[in-house]
Amino acid sequence: MMLSDPLLMGSDPAPGLVAVEHQEKPDQDQMFLFWRDGESRRQTSEPFSPFIWIAREELLDGPVKDAVIETLAGDAPFRWKISFPTWKACQKAKTWLAKTSGVTAGNPQAPYFLLGDPVQQYLLQSGRTLFKGMRFENVRRMQVDIECFTTRGFEFCNPERDGDRIIAIALGDSSGWREVLSGAELDEKALLETFVARVHARDPDVIEGHNIFNFDLPYLAARAKRHGVKLALGRTGQTPDSRPSRFNIGERTVAYTRFEIFGRHVMDTYFMVQAYDITHRVLESYGLKNVARHFGLSPADRVYLKGGDISSEFEKNPARLMQYALHDIEETEALSRLLSQSAFVQAQMLPFSYQNVSVRGNATKIDALILREYFRQSRAIPLPDKGRPFSGGYTDLFGEGVIQNVHHCDVRSLYPSLMLTRKIGPRNDTLGVFHRLLEQLRRFRISARDQEKAADSDAVRAHFNALQTTFKILINSFYGYLGFDQVRFSDFDAAERVAAEGRELLRQMIDWLRQHGATPVEIDTDGVYYVPPQESSPVKQDAFRKAFAASLPEGIEIEFDGEYAAMFSYKMKNYALLSANGEIVIKGAALKSRGLEPFQRKFLKEMIRLKLEGRDAELPALKAKAESEIRDRQWPVKALAKTETLQDSPATYAAKIGEKGRGRNAAYELALKSGRDYRAGDQVSYYVTGTKKSVQVFAAARLVSEWNPVERDENVPYYLAKLDALYGKFCGGKLGGDGEEP
Repeated sequence: MMLSDPLLMGSDPAPGLVAVEHQEKPDQDQMFLFWRDGESRRQTSEPFSPFIWIAREELLDGPVKDAVIETLAGDAPFRWKISFPTWKACQKAKTWLAKTSGVTAGNPQAPYFLLGDPVQQYLLQSGRTLFKGMRFENVRRMQVDIECFTTRGFEFCNPERDGDRIIAIALGDSSGWREVLSGAELDEKALLETFVARVHARDPDVIEGHNIFNFDLPYLAARAKRHGVKLALGRTGQTPDSRPSRFNIGERTVAYTRFEIFGRHVMDTYFMVQAYDITHRVLESYGLKNVARHFGLSPADRVYLKGGDISSEFEKNPARLMQYALHDIEETEALSRLLSQSAFVQAQMLPFSYQNVSVRGNATKIDALILREYFRQSRAIPLPDKGRPFSGGYTDLFGEGVIQNVHHCDVRSLYPSLMLTRKIGPRNDTLGVFHRLLEQLRRFRISARDQEKAADSDAVRAHFNALQTTFKILINSFYGYLGFDQVRFSDFDAAERVAAEGRELLRQMIDWLRQHGATPVEIDTDGVYYVPPQESSPVKQDAFRKAFAASLPEGIEIEFDGEYAAMFSYKMKNYALLSANGEIVIKGAALKSRGLEPFQRKFLKEMIRLKLEGRDAELPALKAKAESEIRDRQWPVKALAKTETLQDSPATYAAKIGEKGRGRNAAYELALKSGRDYRAGDQVSYYVTGTKKSVQVFAAARLVSEWNPVERDENVPYYLAKLDALYGKFCGGKLGGDGEEP
């Protein structure tokens, strides 16, 4: 399947572009382009002229009047495109425009509009995208993992500590090459110099690691500075640039140190894992070893070491530590191969660097595609619609408890289907790009899905799966685009109409099901769980489904994609399903919240299984067994521990403690006491000590790493009360305290 539509892929078909870098010059900025053709790589350069869109004629003055001014076609407000010879001149004009208009560039209602990324500007202007004509396996990806020595008496390594140092650098790439640079054979300075030499020798397009932004690269940079080693990882010898940054994954904000390496992309599998879990909600931990086990990627002879044992293992058996590091990069490569192909496909379509594809939101991506086409046709662009609240999708719960023989039907891309069949889109999209993009994406997704089914190899199958998944994600984001006031073609009236027509259609579906003997259980935006009519033979079931599908308006299609022996309906969007083969699927934060300790999640799964299988009589015995194991201290401390991600730095938390309404938090208190340089995005694992069930957790908490298995000090009454509260919530037993978790 060769995608060539310029609307989706850009107008320039040039293949093999793997990186674009901006370089400022005194008179005319340049873009350096890096190309790959198999094992060979070449570099070219082109002049670059950044630009600003302007909406008011009186702003065509000051530093703007000396630039190249182009009047665009159409009646939309942003009718002038102003081009500058350098990024410096463009930024100077932006400063003048902000001062003159009294509106900052970050305000979506500003009368001027600047894309703040010069690489995006260049790709949008040129119609080029990365990786055209390439498969994922054609990109040279290098994996990096470091292991560090920690001075005795400290829990975590610190690059600023005299006694701490790098003791292993494991390297590998997608060709199968592997090497571990050992601190038992080289001093730290030689390790770093050899690492830089290997990067240049292997010449990767992408450098990957698990938590590489917040650990490996900052540590490497700090130790290189200490030894006076130039960390020249850039393709033409530049050292990495870094700055604090953050991005959103679902409801979670992730803080990280962004590194940029000239001519290469940095990809973090730790971010990929979090993005995956926002949709699937199946991972207990984002650590490399746990995730690799979850996906079945771990080598058969995988070496496992606890973080606190790294230094001692290096001292007594360095070869085993090197094998451990080697297995880390093997798992990282396999994890990237599994999870990053969607970003690779998007980079072939979008005017973004590969690195930026993974941290940009879907609405921003759709906006970039529309803007590229308006730029190509020299058309004026609109002012974003002003945001306002409106009613969303239809969700409802019709039954609770355990329900037998539940089926599921899904309305295929409900909102996109409504937007296409009923021509609902941005009123200011005079070129009709919104609908054309949506139609093309849907058509290409169907084609990719068909070719995935027909694929004759795992590599081809993975390629088409990445294609169809990418298209699906973008397709389902078009509705959200309409209701996002930060994008150019937002339209809240259109978004409201889509949601309203979707609610009406779903209500009609519920009425039809009831009228034909089925019993709805739950409906959620674009799918419904229901119990089919009683005494329904396979023939009657097939006729029922065909009649249901035929009752829907033209262009609206449904898919019957699940039959379950039982469903435990707890509350809206929180349920568990038991398949015919005994597999259990759990949905919803109330049933799988990471706010629960691991023992609670495990106990809850066991309770749910008993309820789904109609074995409620066994529930008291299940609880009694768990109580006995807590009293006898049979569980490892990790079963009792809670892991929290710091949303602020400990210093910011400490500054807020004195503010009214800011309570103390165990994870932050422990981070402050640890002496470690914790930052936003880091995780802290702790358990609760003491002898009473009612305690101040922040005062009674202790780091898991400080737990002593010989002198166990976990708070048995506290954890028994937690078990009691959980059991009471789902099984009507005795609740702890006021009925809430203690």
